[in-house]
Parts: sequence; structure tokens; C-alpha cells
Amino acid sequence: MISINDASENSIIVYFGSETSDSISNQINAFCIHMKTNYQTYIIDLISSYASVLLIFDVPNISHSEIKRIVRASLAKLEKSSKKSGVSEEKQVITLPVLYGGENGPDLSTIAKNAGISEREVISIHESKPYLVYAIGFAPGFAYLGEVDPKIATPRLETPRQTVPKGAVAIADRQTAVYPAESPGGWNIIGICPIPMFNSLSPPYMPVSVGDTVKFESIDENQFDKIQEKLLK
Repeated sequence: MISINDASENSIIVYFGSETSDSISNQINAFCIHMKTNYQTYIIDLISSYASVLLIFDVPNISHSEIKRIVRASLAKLEKSSKKSGVSEEKQVITLPVLYGGENGPDLSTIAKNAGISEREVISIHESKPYLVYAIGFAPGFAYLGEVDPKIATPRLETPRQTVPKGAVAIADRQTAVYPAESPGGWNIIGICPIPMFNSLSPPYMPVSVGDTVKFESIDENQFDKIQEKLLK
């Protein structure tokens, strides 16, 4: 059941549920698009997470009670529209190339050993399914993708690395992600992606957004180098 709670003097949180699911992600995506399209005048920002949206609004122009009224009406309208159409808005599917293993995937062998399979099988499982973008956070461009096949799901490292390279493709429990920039991190690194996940210089700043679908595709070193060369031109 959806609930609306006050967060601060100029923000509210809309909770769509307590668990991660494709259905909730689709609801959140539809809600954010609707609010941005119809009420941009009142909204400063919409911040999505796995099962909620933080809505920051312009206090001088609208009150808590009025923004809540708008949100309730919008949710009712979206629910009615969804039931009537039976479909949700189509989002984009993005394919991200990955150079798996070797020095770029230091934890691939550990995941394979724990799962009782070969490294090649881990790669095959990881790239065999689409992943939904549930949320973007931690750092600009860090997209939380799910869900990873249980066979290769792996807990975070007990001791996080002080430095994880930009583009590192990693797994933590049933989530996977691409590190958008060099940073500390405790996820299990299995490869590296040459596609930038965040570019502050020109829009679109990120290749993915909440509700999109991501697929990974294995490439070799030669293909990786060619992609990087093309991006530098």
C-alpha cells in the first residue's frame, strides 16, 4: 500500500512498498515522469530509491497539504490509467560491453569457486539476463541493477577496497553495478566497462535512468581498446 509521509519542511516521501520489485520500479518511474511533466513549477527535485521517492518542493509556491493532495490525485490517476491500459511506459534497453576477468576482474575466480562453476560460466550467467535499474545513488551515475542470478550472488567484501577503478563491473548480493568513477568500494569486481556511466560536461549525463533495462555483453581486449579509442575522438 502506498503511503505519503512528511520528510522535512519542504519535502515528502512517497512509499510504494517495502520490497524491491519490477512492479514497484515501474510505478515509481511512471510517478516521477507524471510529476515532472505536470507539476514542474512546484518541484525542485525527485529522488528515487528502490521502493520510494523523495519529493522536494518549492515551499513559497505550494504547501505540504497541497502537494500531498496533488500526489494523491496523481497516484489515483496513474493507477486508473494502468488498469485501463494494462501496460506501463516503455523504457530503453541499454547494452553495456564488459571485459571480464583477468586483472580487471580480481573477484571473478572467487565467485566461481564459491558457486562451484567455472569463470566462463559465471560470465555467461551474468550476461545472460536483463537487469532493471532500481535506483541511482551512492555516487552520480551509480546504478543499482537487479537481480543477479542466485547462483552467482555474492556478499560484499568483508574489507572494502580503498580504490575501485572507474568502470569496474561488480556484484554485491543480488545486485550488480558499474562504478562510475574511481572510489572506495566493497563489491566483488568481475570486469570493466569502457562506457562512461556519468558525464558532467554534456547531457544526457548518464546513459541509464531508473526503470531502464541493462544488458551486459562480453568483449575482448581488442574490442575494449577500440571502444575507448572511439570515445576519445
